[in-house]
Amino acid sequence: MIFGYARVSTPDQQLHLQTDALQAYGCTEVAQEKVSSVKERPALQHLLTRLRAGDTLVVWKLDRLGRSLKDLVTLVSGFQQQGIHFVSLQDHLDTTTAQGRLMFNLFASLAEFERDLIRERTKAGLTAARARGRQGGRPKGLSKEALSKAQAAKTLYLQQDKTVAEIGQLLGVGRATIYRYLAHLQVATGNIAGTEAATSSTC
Repeated sequence: MIFGYARVSTPDQQLHLQTDALQAYGCTEVAQEKVSSVKERPALQHLLTRLRAGDTLVVWKLDRLGRSLKDLVTLVSGFQQQGIHFVSLQDHLDTTTAQGRLMFNLFASLAEFERDLIRERTKAGLTAARARGRQGGRPKGLSKEALSKAQAAKTLYLQQDKTVAEIGQLLGVGRATIYRYLAHLQVATGNIAGTEAATSSTC
């Protein structure tokens, strides 16, 4: 069966946008919830007990399901172990496809990277604060979401089977943003950039 899950954060928000999209996709049942993501979600918990191998869970957007990247990876990893498929409509993530599984594996790697990075930054920040005798401010750089996309861009770029434009389309950002991400991660872009230019000139 194809199940849908729709959630809004406050009682005065409407679920119509999500439920219409889920039904259009083909969901036979849609669990609906009006609750903040930081609170218990009884409708989701009940739905999870009904899922069986071969079923598909569909959400309108990833943040409707997971409280955080770590929470989302934990849930979808559990689905994969049980043989349950997962689809996020707005994020174009479908674990029934090879590309969707690749994207999810990237998310899982990014979640682990994010945890390690937070630990390292916390440790370095505490050390620096003690040395200065005060607490320092938040280091400048990319936001958590942008950093996750930057790491995904780096991974896809180094595989050398997609152009920068294709990577940008996959991640929902422009070519200039992809180059900014790669520069932030100190990834050399000269060779493939030249290849793209040569390819476009011959088209």
